[in-house]
Amino acid sequence: MTSPLRLGIAGLGTVGVGVARMLASNADLLVARTGREIRIAAVSARTRDRDRGVDLSGYAWEDDPVALARRDDVDLLVELMGGADGPAKAATEAALAAGKPVVTANKAMLAIHGQALAELAEANGAALRFEAAVAGGIPCIKTLTESLAGNRITRVSGVMNGTCNYILTRMEDAGLPYDEVFEEARALGYLEADPTLDVGGIDAAHKLAILAAIAFGTQVDFAGVQLQGIERISIDDIHRARDMGYRIKLLGEARATPEGIEQSMRPTLVPVDSPLGQLEGGTNMVVIEGDAVGRIVLRGAGAGEGPTASAVLGDICDVARGLDIPSFGQPATTLTVAARATTAACAAHYLRMVLRDEPGALARVATVLGRAGVSIDRMRQYNHVGDDAPVLIVTHPCPPAVLAAALGEVQETGVVRGEPVALQIQAP
Repeated sequence: MTSPLRLGIAGLGTVGVGVARMLASNADLLVARTGREIRIAAVSARTRDRDRGVDLSGYAWEDDPVALARRDDVDLLVELMGGADGPAKAATEAALAAGKPVVTANKAMLAIHGQALAELAEANGAALRFEAAVAGGIPCIKTLTESLAGNRITRVSGVMNGTCNYILTRMEDAGLPYDEVFEEARALGYLEADPTLDVGGIDAAHKLAILAAIAFGTQVDFAGVQLQGIERISIDDIHRARDMGYRIKLLGEARATPEGIEQSMRPTLVPVDSPLGQLEGGTNMVVIEGDAVGRIVLRGAGAGEGPTASAVLGDICDVARGLDIPSFGQPATTLTVAARATTAACAAHYLRMVLRDEPGALARVATVLGRAGVSIDRMRQYNHVGDDAPVLIVTHPCPPAVLAAALGEVQETGVVRGEPVALQIQAP
């Protein structure tokens, strides 16, 4: 049997501890499947004396993760600290520069620095693996880089943030307003330290940008993702969508168009009886469409100790077996700069706005929309409160840019209170 694969784990939070537990409990299984022993040589974290519920006394300790990456007895760095820059990036660069493979779950770092890190890895003959960075335990990156390598991918979409899906489904199931469910999610520890990363769609957009790069053979283009979070979704939106046969999901979509790549992460109405519409709680789903395979759906736990540690261990096993696949499915130097689509696909939209309760207000809104070329499919006023007249409008498919311009004109009429809410509707 070949020599053991010695790991240095940087970051001993939920996932890092989960990896240590899996290595201890499945040691024999890993040897049988990879042909070599996989063991921890050293670890690093911000606090040495914290009780993590797992015995770490047998491993060397480094306060500096960069020093951990450079240790002679560390063959592979497992980076689980998080953060686009700082110690995580420095330790990753140190390991790759030394020709050591890196396994990471750091979607922010990859979404911002993925191209440079992939080039550094390949220049030094080191693997850079990151299955755990997208959708937790769902093997969507391996699916794209390995199983579907012979396909021309046309679209990647899905629900990629379990916290947002939990909030939206909890609002619907319990009839609770957004603010109350947000605080509940915070108390349960579901939110990032900066909640905007979750509810603002940034975390999910990081993941989408990574998948799009692999799917379309382009450099990661996080800045090209059209981004809208779930902060303005009300319980009223949830109920109205359900009445029409839809549920609201934070939906990511990347697709290849003749103009270039279109990437978006935004709340979307999806048919209630579709796979995405049936997704509950913190579960994630990734849908991949290829020219030969058609549409495949991957569903599973998108976060948590076990699922994410499972993905990390899968990558470690690939390194132990000597599997050599470029980080983004093809050599980093062949990835092209993504051309961004300038015209988004037409889509029907759900609009909610509050009008002044005065004669002709609704007619003025309809006139502005019609003049802009936005055709109304249905319209309803409901639940007047004092001088406020809420109105719900569903449009026929139209270009999102046309609708945005029309809504700007609607606000200039002076009959609308606040800013309208506009959500795309996914075709059945």
